[in-house]
Formats: sequence, structure tokens, C-alpha cells
Amino acid sequence: MNWLAQPWPWYVAGPLIGLIVPALLLLGGKTFGVSANLRHMCAATAPAGLEFLDYDWKRAGVWNLTFVVGVALGGWLTVTYLNGPTGLIGISAATVADLRALGITDFTGLVPRDLISFSALGTLPGIVAVVVGGFLVGFGARYAGGCTSGHAISGLAALEAASLIAVVGFFIGGLFVTHVLLPLIL
Repeated sequence: MNWLAQPWPWYVAGPLIGLIVPALLLLGGKTFGVSANLRHMCAATAPAGLEFLDYDWKRAGVWNLTFVVGVALGGWLTVTYLNGPTGLIGISAATVADLRALGITDFTGLVPRDLISFSALGTLPGIVAVVVGGFLVGFGARYAGGCTSGHAISGLAALEAASLIAVVGFFIGGLFVTHVLLPLIL
């Protein structure tokens, strides 16, 4: 059981993730992605009449919703039962050092509570990180026709030019937020 609680090296975890893409495509004709689940959840719960949400979400998305529930459950099981006494799961030491230099001090959870928590919503950095950032990620994923997992894992594996452009945009956006925006708002 100890092998499961340790971080897996990239040469094991990466190919396992990479094998999911052809397995999904060959076995079920499905493409890997997570952000489409927001549309499925809206289609399942929103009132009828919106053309964008008027489709058979059960046929199109139950497998994907099941996958996301499994990811959430797996994350919870990992943090709850496999974290061990050393607390291996969390923010890397290098990231903690960088964030401390910007004034972030609370690292008691899986994310910096100074930025991502209900109490942080009363601060400008918290609003920018959670509300504005969440909206932009959701809007960007919808506008780009997929999120980072869909484009970076499935799209690049299928040699899609649009996915390459989207992934380059994701990295540029991440670098901009890390090196320009975050130091400005903190």
C-alpha cells in the first residue's frame, strides 16, 4: 500500500494518462476532457428552452460526469487516507517560498487560504483569484472549445492545430498571471 501513497514518477504517471486517450477513443469513441461537464450539468438542471442546452445530455455526458465524480472521489480518498504522516500532498516547497515572498502566509490546506477561501472573497486578491479567475477560466474553456485537459491531452494527441494554439494560450496566460498579475494584486 505504501507504493500507492508515494508520488509516482513522471515516466509512470505520464504514459498512464496518455494511454487513456486512445483507450477512450478506441473503446468508446469518446474524447477526453473535463470542461464539457459544465454544459452537461447545466443541460441536466437548467430549464428547457435554451438551444445550447437542448440535447440528450445523458447519452452525451453520463460517462464524462461519472469520470469527474471519480476524480473528485479519488482526490478525497487520496487526501483523506493516503496523505501519510508527512503530508506529501500539498503545495510544493518552491511554490510556498515564492508565495511567501508575495505576502501569502496561510498554507494549511491544499491551496493558499489567503487567496482561495470564503474569507478571501472579502479581499481584492480573493475576488480576482476566485471570481474573476473562475469566470475567465470557464469562459476561456467554452470559447476555446475545451479546457486544458481536453486540448493538452486529447487535442495534442490528435495533432489538432487548434489545440496547439489553445495550449500555447494557456501557458501564456499562466505565465502572465504568475509573473505579472499576481504580484500586482498581492
